[in-house]
Amino acid sequence: MTPPFIRNHHFNIIQHQARLLQQACASAADPKVLRSVREGVQLALYEAFPDADAGQRALLEPIADWHAADDFRLGLQALQAYRLPFPALAEGELRRLFPKAKKLKGPDPGALELERTTYLGWTEAGSGRMFLVCDIDGSRVGVEGSVTGSVRGKNVCFACRHHSEVGLFTAIAKHRPAKASPDYYKAIGNYICLDSAACNRQIEDAGPLERFVRDVTAR
Repeated sequence: MTPPFIRNHHFNIIQHQARLLQQACASAADPKVLRSVREGVQLALYEAFPDADAGQRALLEPIADWHAADDFRLGLQALQAYRLPFPALAEGELRRLFPKAKKLKGPDPGALELERTTYLGWTEAGSGRMFLVCDIDGSRVGVEGSVTGSVRGKNVCFACRHHSEVGLFTAIAKHRPAKASPDYYKAIGNYICLDSAACNRQIEDAGPLERFVRDVTAR
């Protein structure tokens, strides 16, 4: 049996492409239009899984041929077994990731849906501190920073690229250039969803978030 291989943001891509195809199947009268949509789905999945092996391709390639409502419902349901969960974090590992955070309280483990998680994000009540944990090259990496309140109106989250209720998350880069003055620091900021669970439901590309974490941590 093929082991789990579909990360959360990849499953979001699959769901997005499945919705596009289901809408086309329901509304496209021209066979050429439907064929074009199917080809677009095939391309999007290939780009999302460029290193898929034979077993993985056998699961992904039929998606572009789905047609009936049951194809989409049962097909997505079957793929749930291949979702790769975000690694669970013990309390000790959280303290290691954020050694300077006093009385650190992470997210409630019982409320987490790790199969639906690309990154962990939570805000410390009353302090204006936000914590992110990402999986970079197989290792968990933590970033701590300050976050503003909700920006007036909705704005684009840099992580999921959706219009959402966002705050400005700002972290201090750990890299210090040679010959920098003792008081040198570089702040890196981006708008991010205040609701991390909603962000994880929408994110389809982990690249922007991973680049942000690498910039801050100098990895």
